[in-house]
Amino acid sequence: MANIELTNMCMIYDRHTHKVLVQERVKSWEGLAFPGGHLEDGESIVDSTIREIKEETGLTVSELELCGIIYWYNEETHDKYFVFSYRTHVFTGDLLEETEEGKLYWVNRDELSDLPLSRGLKDRLPMFLDKKFSEGFGIVGRDGRREVKWQ
Repeated sequence: MANIELTNMCMIYDRHTHKVLVQERVKSWEGLAFPGGHLEDGESIVDSTIREIKEETGLTVSELELCGIIYWYNEETHDKYFVFSYRTHVFTGDLLEETEEGKLYWVNRDELSDLPLSRGLKDRLPMFLDKKFSEGFGIVGRDGRREVKWQ
């Protein structure tokens, strides 16, 4: 039986400094990424994003704007993996320095593409930053190849 996994990610943007919050991930999807996580049973996608951001950063976010959805399909296992991608500039609280997921810090928005991002995040940046597309459909082939179509 195929698995369906629902996850979220949120780019938090500070309008005053023109910086975005990144997490230096060490557990999975290693590299710099925006914080996020998995949906729990009985939880809405937005509520799960707010909860995950609070757990991983210490910040409380609101006014989330959906940027797009990434959908990965595994040809061999038939598993489906969805990432609901959000952004916001509305947040309160004190930023944690580090969690079990990794260190947190602010970086200049314009320097994101030059940083050691998690695999595939660089391709997603136009979704978060410029709204150039709203969907990514990826296939993980039986031979391990990874192809993504952006729409």
